Amino acid sequence: MRTHRIAVIPGDGIGQSVTEAALRVLQAIGLHEGFSLEAIHFPWSCDFYRQTGAMMPPNGIEILRGFDAILLGAVGWPSEVPDSVSLHGLLLPIRKAFGQYANVRPHRLLPGVKGPLRVDAFDILCIRENTEGEYSGAGGRVHQGTADEVAVETSIFTRRGIERILRFGFEQARTRRGKLASVTKSNAQRFSMVLWDEVTQIVAKDYPEIEVSSYHVDAMAARMVMNPETLDVVVASNLFGDILTDLGAAIQGGLGFAASANINPERTAPSMFEPVHGSAPDIAHLGIANPIAAIWSAAMMLDHLGEQHGAQKILASIEVTTRWGIGTVPGRDTTDKITSAVLSAIETQGK
Repeated sequence: MRTHRIAVIPGDGIGQSVTEAALRVLQAIGLHEGFSLEAIHFPWSCDFYRQTGAMMPPNGIEILRGFDAILLGAVGWPSEVPDSVSLHGLLLPIRKAFGQYANVRPHRLLPGVKGPLRVDAFDILCIRENTEGEYSGAGGRVHQGTADEVAVETSIFTRRGIERILRFGFEQARTRRGKLASVTKSNAQRFSMVLWDEVTQIVAKDYPEIEVSSYHVDAMAARMVMNPETLDVVVASNLFGDILTDLGAAIQGGLGFAASANINPERTAPSMFEPVHGSAPDIAHLGIANPIAAIWSAAMMLDHLGEQHGAQKILASIEVTTRWGIGTVPGRDTTDKITSAVLSAIETQGK
């Protein structure tokens, strides 16, 4: 039997319950598909930070390096630990240390889900550069607390970093509908975004079969609302991709459906899979968190691990669940009810 070693970091808030739901689904699929998961849990979270003064131990990266993949729930408890601490203490170090430069987020309407737009269907794959750009962490503050305080945040863009994320996007477009939209703001950002546009034109020559368009980020935001059905693969920088993918989650019905993958395309280190809805402290104790985003993220993990049939079966079971009307309205169904419906759909497919 095939075995996949998975590092599980449930994190904070609803991350605990949705990760448990995803693992239940993964175990059920494993029985059908002939693989097992060796899931090792790590308590790294804001609670861990309060106890130890760090989001993960000093050797956390080396501990994770030996796993086939990482399944993350959610991190953050802003009332007690600033988001800047939790983000830079766990999520960003993992992404950078493991070369997870491709953040992949699918956006489409599931059956039975009513999005806020008038369109009935769209299928957008957003590819966000994940390790440099606006989130590079270069900068600082001087004269803190005085009237002369200065804060500098420097965006770092490298030709290599831009080219590799664009090539990843082009390869995804080859497997889909053959369209790629590159997003910048080169009319205002004269250096970094102009470089991005130039590299887009160069890389596009290697993919003559792909229809390539370039958009400013504000125009892309408008297009995602007005004409999302015209988009296929969208590639953007770290910040622009972050914002656009939250917009993508909104038009697909909410963050409860927002799955994501942090991919190391060269497979030199583990990739990490996570829902992007955050820890939701306001509902963490209510048992109503939608686990679909976490379960969808788990399906993306299986696909990355070579278990494509199992991944497809999970996605089909999610679609059956939402077609039944379960998990389609925020807060109406419990986490356990939605999870049980997905498990029932898996068993139905297995017969």
